[in-house]
Amino acid sequence: MAHAYTPGLKVLHQSDVEKNRRLPIKGKVVKNIGDNVSPDMIVAKTDLPGNVQMVKVSNLLNIGPGDIKDAMIVAIGDHVDKDQVIAEMAGLFGLFKSDVKSPIDATIESISDITGQVVLREKPIPVEVDAYMSGTVKDIIPEEGVIVQATAAFIQGIFGIGGESRGEIVMVTDNRSDEITPNHILEEHAGKIIVGGSFISLEAYRKAISMKIAGVVVGGFNYFDLEPILGYTLGVAITGSEDLGTSLVVTEGYGKIYMSDRTFSLLKEHENNFASINGATQIRAGVIRPEIVIPLSDAQKSNIEETRDQEIGIGVGSLVRIIRAPYFGKIGKVKLLPSELNKMESETMVRVAEVDVNGDILIVPRSNLEMLETN
Repeated sequence: MAHAYTPGLKVLHQSDVEKNRRLPIKGKVVKNIGDNVSPDMIVAKTDLPGNVQMVKVSNLLNIGPGDIKDAMIVAIGDHVDKDQVIAEMAGLFGLFKSDVKSPIDATIESISDITGQVVLREKPIPVEVDAYMSGTVKDIIPEEGVIVQATAAFIQGIFGIGGESRGEIVMVTDNRSDEITPNHILEEHAGKIIVGGSFISLEAYRKAISMKIAGVVVGGFNYFDLEPILGYTLGVAITGSEDLGTSLVVTEGYGKIYMSDRTFSLLKEHENNFASINGATQIRAGVIRPEIVIPLSDAQKSNIEETRDQEIGIGVGSLVRIIRAPYFGKIGKVKLLPSELNKMESETMVRVAEVDVNGDILIVPRSNLEMLETN
């Protein structure tokens, strides 16, 4: 049987989820293998070096660089406060003293008698990495972080913005075809993850941000509404670093698209459960998908075998999503995988799949498909 291999978009009732929680530079890991962790629990921490500021002392005192050390009244390694005098020079007959004050709270890092500069370094910037999701520490990455493992319901979106967040899941629409309007977003939803159906408007999303909603999960969103939110036109860069406060996960595509029944039903099944959400997305090489992770309690776990990441082939009967225009976001089943090359409108010859979408047979390049992994 013919197969095509492509990244799968996961919608899983139960999966063995692992998250690598790593510091940007080496530091201290504060958890041990086997420790149970909650999303906000710190697992590793470090200090980033503070910013540097240069002070041209020789110019300010009108002396030569070689005389700077005679003018300094503090030494390398000393801590100084903002506006504290760090160098001074007496004027003629001891009158008209001139001095140089520190522009910041800092530590004296170096004093150069070649450039006449003093380097001030601000205090270190503490960095802490939390566990992101409830689970167990499976492994330790020495001086860098941990791997957190959990048995969870796991859903991947097709696109998202905003970084990591977490909160209780709240369904704000009754049907997967309904839109999230501003009227759906209430004060009581602050700090929670709201789930809707087919679409959320720019007005409604802005209200969600202003109401400090933790996250929004919805079927579709208008691509042209991204620029007013982000302040720039989104290209192929990685999203997730936006300081929005409210992560957005789009499960189906751009425009008004019904959330898939399976995704909507799974989220509804876990209403009021605590989840972790991440809008980070990268479409090109090294695909990163936005996600919703819902750790399962012992009572919620089933006896089904956990789904583990693997390369899965698309075959006849596979459930797939089309990820390029003109059928972007449509879901259907593969009816046939012809072995011969087909000429497309662009005159290129590619391998295609015949996909049944609600009774319509669409001819789609295999590279424009992603498999929906379900269990």
